[in-house]
Amino acid sequence: MKNNRLILNQKQIDLTIQRLCYQLIENHNSFENSVILGLQPRGVFLAQKIVNHLQGIFPDSNIKFGVLDATFFRDDFRRRDNPIIPNKTKIDFIIEDKKVILIDDVLYTGRTIRAGLDAMLAYGRPSLVELLVLIDRRLSRHLPIEPNYVGTTVDSVISERVEVQWEEIDGKNEVVLKENIKA
Repeated sequence: MKNNRLILNQKQIDLTIQRLCYQLIENHNSFENSVILGLQPRGVFLAQKIVNHLQGIFPDSNIKFGVLDATFFRDDFRRRDNPIIPNKTKIDFIIEDKKVILIDDVLYTGRTIRAGLDAMLAYGRPSLVELLVLIDRRLSRHLPIEPNYVGTTVDSVISERVEVQWEEIDGKNEVVLKENIKA
């Protein structure tokens, strides 16, 4: 496709994940009172990579990691032409009074994060919630939500789409800015 621009390649993603992990370590030390939640569907891939990297740094640690689906908490759940297919939520620990690091791949309007916050509260009331994203599309917010940890910021127009590709489902790790062309 023409008009695509590579934002992050594999090596840049690896370096970004490494940097984000060290930023998390600065604020969460050994993660004994912190948990990590990856937002379904695509934030889970980033969250798993972060957890794997942290466990490489702290091999004896027991970092609590779960996945959260916010499908039924979305404000546009019944407004779509095609039904949304829910994903799995797996949180096998208590988040009550814990520091939660919520992870997603792209922060765009903030609506997915808002839905994730609502879904998370079904599992307890954390003492703190922080947001980590690989890509922050900061000029497109509908809600006053800002990330605590950002891989990179992309200023784009409404006709552009940020696509994060993960090797687990797309065959490679990269971030591409694509122009949405309507025929």
